[in-house]
Amino acid sequence: MLHEPRFWSAVAFVLFFVLFGKKLWTPLAAALDSRADRIRADLDEAARLRREAEQMLEDATRERETAMVEARALVEHSLIEAARIADEARREAEAVATRREQMARDRIAASERSAVREVRQVAIDVAIQATRDVLATALPAGADHAIVDRAIADLPSALSHRAA
Repeated sequence: MLHEPRFWSAVAFVLFFVLFGKKLWTPLAAALDSRADRIRADLDEAARLRREAEQMLEDATRERETAMVEARALVEHSLIEAARIADEARREAEAVATRREQMARDRIAASERSAVREVRQVAIDVAIQATRDVLATALPAGADHAIVDRAIADLPSALSHRAA
């Protein structure tokens, strides 16, 4: 056993750790502790970032839902406003059509009155001309003065009958 290289290797190993173990163990443990602290800090940072990401996701979800509600309200309001504008335009178009129809009726009535006046005037002109022609051929030369004098004399009584 004392001649075995494995034995002496084991003794050297144990002596090495007994003599230098404390000196080597402290920096090694410190390095491992430091690494463990860094890993723990990284894990804590990752957990914090995850919580922040989850919070941001919740905020974004809430904002999206709020935006959707606002968008729905805006669309609904737009539809109502569009219906109101369409109704107003329809009423305005009906009013314009009614005004134009009334204007056309007024023009037609004015044209009818004008046509009736023209027909009356033409009838009066024809009657006057016919009367002139008849009187010119049927009356003796002095009779026209007597007819005019009698018409002038009857004028006040005719006007008083018309006024009453």
